[in-house]
Amino acid sequence: MAKCAEELASVVVRSRLMLQDEGRFGRINAPRRRWSPRGMRPDVPSQIVREYTYAYVAVSPYDGTMDSLILPQVSEQAMSIFLREVSDRLPDKFILMTMDGAGRHKAKALSVPENIALIFLPPYSQQLNPVEHIWESIRENGFLPSSEAHNGHAAPKCRCGHYDYSGPPRP
Repeated sequence: MAKCAEELASVVVRSRLMLQDEGRFGRINAPRRRWSPRGMRPDVPSQIVREYTYAYVAVSPYDGTMDSLILPQVSEQAMSIFLREVSDRLPDKFILMTMDGAGRHKAKALSVPENIALIFLPPYSQQLNPVEHIWESIRENGFLPSSEAHNGHAAPKCRCGHYDYSGPPRP
């Protein structure tokens, strides 16, 4: 019995639950109405801009450790890169990664490292993934897209990598 308890404890220490999500950040502008005298239709030049970048994040609810990566697209290739990065940052852990059921997460071309197992949330259940609140926090607390960063593409000004996330500021 004691041997079984020791074995179970070592498995628990070597494993880590992580919650994963992607967030889209960028610029989009829409032409707006312009004031003009009645009967006139002024020519107003406009440029429709849609520039996005995607932040991939996985957070451990156990201790708040967060791994993130900014990539220019959302696809199964980008997801494979993110999973490989998380795997490389936590090589001594077996990671149970919970994520939504997006097609790119279940694609046959998705490359899942050996130390990661994917667990999918039920459809239409974003409220079950607390990582969604990270995007709210970033957007509400001063996220500014920058057109100079990321080779002219919109990119969030945030630290990425392996760091602790303690949650949104408390009032």
